[in-house]
Amino acid sequence: MTDKQGYASASLPRHLLRGAVGLGALIGSFALLPVLGLGSLLLAPIGLLALRGCPACWAIGLMQTISMGRLRRACMDGRCELTVARSTRSHQDTSSSHGEAR
Repeated sequence: MTDKQGYASASLPRHLLRGAVGLGALIGSFALLPVLGLGSLLLAPIGLLALRGCPACWAIGLMQTISMGRLRRACMDGRCELTVARSTRSHQDTSSSHGEAR
């Protein structure tokens, strides 16, 4: 596995929007079948494109998008470890707000 994002999106709102469009198009393609006939199945490829292949791929991407920046993977000598990334920004923000008096 590489350090690429895989199925993750740039932001959580963008990923959720992709999911709403994709799942909506897939559900709509079958739900509108009695109304529009076989033409409604044209929505299915749009849904699959938005979900990047399948609903499971979208769900995996959702987990990757949520954990992006929180988990780190390090491999040394053929052994890989998953560790929690240290948040230095939140520590600096709290220390600077407590140290300054206005």
